[in-house]
Amino acid sequence: MKRNTLVELLTFWKNWHFRLLLDLTAKMKFCLRWKSMGVFVTARHQDEEVEMTRMTVQFELEDLNLRPDPEPLLTEMIHEAAYRENTVGLHRFCPTENIAKINREVLHSYLRNYYTPDRMVLAGVGVEHEHLVDCARKYLLGIQPAWGSAEAVDIDRSVAQYTGGIAKLERDMSNVSLGPTPIPELTHIMVGLESCSFLEEDFIPFAVLNMMMGGGGSFSAGGPGKGMFSRLYLNVLNRHHWMYNATSYHHSYEDTGLLCIHASADPRQVREMVEIITKEFILMSGTVDAVELERAKTQLTSMLMMNLESRPVIFEDVGRQVLATRSRKLPHELCTLIRNVKPEDVKRVASKMLRGKPAVAALGDLTDLPTYEHIQTALSSKDGRLPRTYRLFR
Repeated sequence: MKRNTLVELLTFWKNWHFRLLLDLTAKMKFCLRWKSMGVFVTARHQDEEVEMTRMTVQFELEDLNLRPDPEPLLTEMIHEAAYRENTVGLHRFCPTENIAKINREVLHSYLRNYYTPDRMVLAGVGVEHEHLVDCARKYLLGIQPAWGSAEAVDIDRSVAQYTGGIAKLERDMSNVSLGPTPIPELTHIMVGLESCSFLEEDFIPFAVLNMMMGGGGSFSAGGPGKGMFSRLYLNVLNRHHWMYNATSYHHSYEDTGLLCIHASADPRQVREMVEIITKEFILMSGTVDAVELERAKTQLTSMLMMNLESRPVIFEDVGRQVLATRSRKLPHELCTLIRNVKPEDVKRVASKMLRGKPAVAALGDLTDLPTYEHIQTALSSKDGRLPRTYRLFR
C-alpha cells in the first residue's frame, strides 16, 4: 500500500431512494449485515473465495498484456521510471509471482494495518448531516471487524522520492488486433517530468497547463469540448499525419506529481516522434497566448462543473477531498482559483518543471529509440532538439 492518498481509493457506494428521512435508520441497519455476506473486505474469507480471487487477478494480468490499449501499462511504467523502487513507483498491479501468496492471513494483515478509522471517510449526498452522524454513531461505532481489533503495526509512511529514469519493454505490437481488421504496428512513448502535489498552490496552474496541452487520438470525432484547439492537436497531430496519438496527462498525489505526454507512431519514426514531444515540453515555458489560456481555463471549469452534476461524482469528490485534505473546496472556490491563473503562472510552473530529470516509458519496437541521455539533453536545451547522431554503416 502506498502512502499517497489518491493512488488507491476503495469506495463502497450504496444508492438508496427513500421518501422519508427516517428511513435512513432502516437502511443503515442493512449495512451491518455486510459483515456476514460475501463482501470481499469484511467477509469471513473462504478458501474457494480466495482461490476465485486469485484466478480473477491472473485473468486481469493476462488481459492487461493482451489488450490493444497500452495506456494502463504505460502509466505503470512511467511511475516505475519516475519513482524508482519507492512509493508510487512500486507495482500497482500484482506481480504474477505474488498471486499464489494471497491468502486469508495476508488479507487480514493488510486490512488490520490500513482499514483504520483515521483512514476512512463516511460521505453522504442528499441527506442531512446531523442525521447521518447520528446513524453512524449508532450503527458503525463499536463494531468488531472480521480481521480483529489489534493495533496496526506495519504502516508504510514513506514519502515519494522522484528519481527520474527510463523503463523499456520490447514487445511485438504487430498483431494486437482483437478482430479481423488489423491495427497498425505502433511504438508507444511516454515522457514525464515532476510537477507538484495536490496540496500545493501550483496544482491549479498545472491543471490548466495540462488542459492547454490537451491532445488525443488522430481519429477523434471532434466537436465541442474535445480539445481540438489544444497544443498537441494544433502543433502535433494536425501537422504530423503519421502520429497516431499525442495526449497530456497529469497525475497528482499527496506529496508529488507527474505531468507526462503519451505519443505513438510507426516504429521507424520513433526518434522524430520523441523530438516532437521534447519540443512541446520546451514550448511550455515560452509565451502563453491569452486566447489559448482562456480556452483552457474555460474547458477545465466546464469539465469540473459538468462532472459535479452527477451525485455519484459529488459523493466521491467529497470523500476524496476530505480524506486527502481534511476539508472540501466547493465548486465556486475551485472555479475562482482557475480564473485567477495568469500566463506568468503557467510559464513559471513549466520552467520549474523543466529543471528536473525526465522520466521515460517505452513500449514496442524500440530499435530507433533515442538514449535517455539524449532525451535529457533535449529537454535541457533551448529548442528541444535531440543531439545529432552519425552512423558509418546503415
